[in-house]
Amino acid sequence: MEKVSNYSKKNNKVKILFFIESLGSGGKERRLVELIKGLSNDVNIELELVLTKKAIHYKDIYSTGIKIHFTIRKHFKKDPSVFFKFYKIANTFRPDIIHVWGNMVAIYAIPTKLLLRIPLINNQITSAPLNVSTSLLGHKLPFYFSDKIIANTYAGLKSFSAPKHKSLVIYNGFDFDRINNLQDKSSIIKKFNIQTKFIVGMVASFTDKKDYDTYIKAANIVLEKENDITFLCIGSGNYSPFEMMVKKENKDRILFLGKQDNVESIMNICDIGILITNNEKHGEGISNALLEFSALSKPLIATLGGGNSEIVEHEKSGYLINPKSPDELALKILHLYNHENDLRNFGEMSIEVVREKFSISKMIEEFRSVYNKTLV
Repeated sequence: MEKVSNYSKKNNKVKILFFIESLGSGGKERRLVELIKGLSNDVNIELELVLTKKAIHYKDIYSTGIKIHFTIRKHFKKDPSVFFKFYKIANTFRPDIIHVWGNMVAIYAIPTKLLLRIPLINNQITSAPLNVSTSLLGHKLPFYFSDKIIANTYAGLKSFSAPKHKSLVIYNGFDFDRINNLQDKSSIIKKFNIQTKFIVGMVASFTDKKDYDTYIKAANIVLEKENDITFLCIGSGNYSPFEMMVKKENKDRILFLGKQDNVESIMNICDIGILITNNEKHGEGISNALLEFSALSKPLIATLGGGNSEIVEHEKSGYLINPKSPDELALKILHLYNHENDLRNFGEMSIEVVREKFSISKMIEEFRSVYNKTLV
């Protein structure tokens, strides 16, 4: 049955033009695709999408039937031709709302917003850094011209000093369909030749935004006390510097899997989900990795601060630890390893948090509400 919404615009479809750099692999990109999927069967909405790159990782976008435009940038980031390309698309489509997902696309959309007098919804806040650029092009200009500013964490709104009168939070929505067809646990364990009963996993790219240094140090500490644990390191990037940190006797207990396509199935074999952030370089928004671990009923251990503190309920669904604290991380892992009741109870609470705060239907309905209020 087709969904009928209660938008304020009468008799005609509401047109929404989404604008994002690409649909490459990433939390922001996945979130937009999930939103488009949720809105695409609404008979009162017409959607179009503009990309500045031809990178589309989330192929299910094609199942929505949305028209996709490309305003390909040339060899430099601030290509002025994109202003004109975007204006031409908007002038033809005549959207009721422009919804931007990123700093640069927000800037590109400003002239069109002004010339065509279209409300601009800004979704560029996806992190909560300690130090935010104060340059005009950083966020001040897009914020000034935005009618609504949406972040996925309260920590993000605070970090960017977003104007309170037009700012709000809509949490990421997790689609439980993503974990309906997981591979058998035993086949995953066999594939990676895991010899232990207990498994700890961290899913994060090997960049300076994530703190694998603390994770590997903690793993070495834990394995001095308990040998029946395997630590998995899953993500894209160069992990060779971290391999060198692994003690010789732990080489078969600390495994570097690199980037994996079936990451949810690998996460499902873990007993604990970890996310350690380098707070000096990065402030987490809502981590998809933490949501995925939570949806799989895994207890969490994450660095205190940013969006992590809005996902992990300390000592209920997991632990929030201080930055750069390998000893503290090791103690929390050992506690859960040795206390089965806490391990189970934290995991049960973890999935409840996702169901209550981060459901996909809740996210989509909150965006509908914003669109409706914007058109009043």
